[in-house]
Amino acid sequence: QVQLVESGGGLVQAGGSLRLSCAASGFIFSIKTMGWYRQAPGKERELVARINSDFRTNYADSVKGRFGIFRDNTKKTVYLQMSSLKPEDTAVYYCVLLTASNYWGQGTQVTVSS
Repeated sequence: QVQLVESGGGLVQAGGSLRLSCAASGFIFSIKTMGWYRQAPGKERELVARINSDFRTNYADSVKGRFGIFRDNTKKTVYLQMSSLKPEDTAVYYCVLLTASNYWGQGTQVTVSS
């Protein structure tokens, strides 16, 4: 079955950086589109970034120029490199297999202090 296991969240000061990782299993990783969502308290889930099987990427306007999404098909892992973090980036970040029926990881907390 599909499994997505995130890691790398934590507490960081504003202006700092974090890298999230998502180890995938249970499907053919290299042909699938992967994404990162986030959800802050009291807010709707937001698609932060996505990467297609051909490595094309898309980003939410709120993170363009600060976040980068990468994938390593040999490791079946997708990454979210976050830089110049802001307090408003504080959220639970979810790795998602983007299909007709999205599959979600358990989420990892990112907290940015001012």
